[in-house]
Amino acid sequence: MTYEYENQYRAEGYTVICGVDEAGRGPLAGPVFAAAVILPDGLEDIGLNDSKKLSEKKREQLFDLIKEKAISYCVASADENEIDELNILNATYLAMQRAVQGLAVKPDLALIDGNRKPNTGVEEVTIVKGDAKSISIAAASILAKVSRDRYMLELDKQYPEYDFKQHKGYPTKLHYEKIKEHGISPVHRLSFLKNLNEH
Repeated sequence: MTYEYENQYRAEGYTVICGVDEAGRGPLAGPVFAAAVILPDGLEDIGLNDSKKLSEKKREQLFDLIKEKAISYCVASADENEIDELNILNATYLAMQRAVQGLAVKPDLALIDGNRKPNTGVEEVTIVKGDAKSISIAAASILAKVSRDRYMLELDKQYPEYDFKQHKGYPTKLHYEKIKEHGISPVHRLSFLKNLNEH
């Protein structure tokens, strides 16, 4: 994982660059999370990578390290009601906007994972598979993923009958079985469960 993209845009005159990524677009329950991270220039290699390629233990270690080393970071979310109201894409944008706007240091460029600009209020560049290419986006992917997983563990305590600790809200066979058994909870995304009988 290198600073290739960050260095490229620094060479073009940008000074404060943040990476932005989300976690939790696919689940049937809970919020979508997003994180924005501004890393110091030339941070030594601490093993950052796309959060999906790291073990849970490694993500947890990097979560604390990123928060310690970052110039600024912010984790934000849009909840299941906002997802149902806005749709998942727009709710993801909302979470990203909140994350970027919540940074204590204002960036002059946001590197966004994916191919769509969420309109965060600063200049944006999209990078497809950015969490595997940009160190700043990789850091954001880890903060978003770990924050969401921790949140789902809290929901598991509130709604133990759904086994959120096992599937984190994702559409697994177990999750569908639990919904059929116990009905839809207040933290489920209703817009994701319209075709429930097909499962």
